[in-house]
Amino acid sequence: MKKANLTKIILSISACVLIGFLSSFATRSSVDTWFLTLKKPFFNPPSWLFAPIWTILYILMGYSFSIIWNNKGQSRKSKEIIKNAMMLFGIQLALNAIWSILFFGLCNPFLALIEILLLWLMIFETIKAFKKVDVYASKLLIPYLVWVSFATILNGSIWFLNS
Repeated sequence: MKKANLTKIILSISACVLIGFLSSFATRSSVDTWFLTLKKPFFNPPSWLFAPIWTILYILMGYSFSIIWNNKGQSRKSKEIIKNAMMLFGIQLALNAIWSILFFGLCNPFLALIEILLLWLMIFETIKAFKKVDVYASKLLIPYLVWVSFATILNGSIWFLNS
């Protein structure tokens, strides 16, 4: 396992937390209005749980990315693998932010469900790509995949119960 330097760690974690913070504006717009009117499954967690879980996940994501970013790669092929892994990470991070806009901003659980399935696939692909560079960095993304798996089931259940 290669460690990342402190600057890359701080920048990576800050970027992930900032994306989460900015996407939360879409959440705030309807979490106390539209979302309260929805039928939810019995396993819907309390609202206060989401912020700390996402904060931890964004920190893990950022640290994971910093490890990949710090990896120099010796050959042209290894540099391409690193570049691909970083690109996949960026795509999944953008999809992560878009989900809040679709679900809460547009109040559209169906579109959000389609999008979160794509997000899940991109996280899975990112984990596979990170594993080629650093196994530890890939393992740091597993809690994120588990949470998004749960969120996908929750999103699907909310859509089903309200359609």
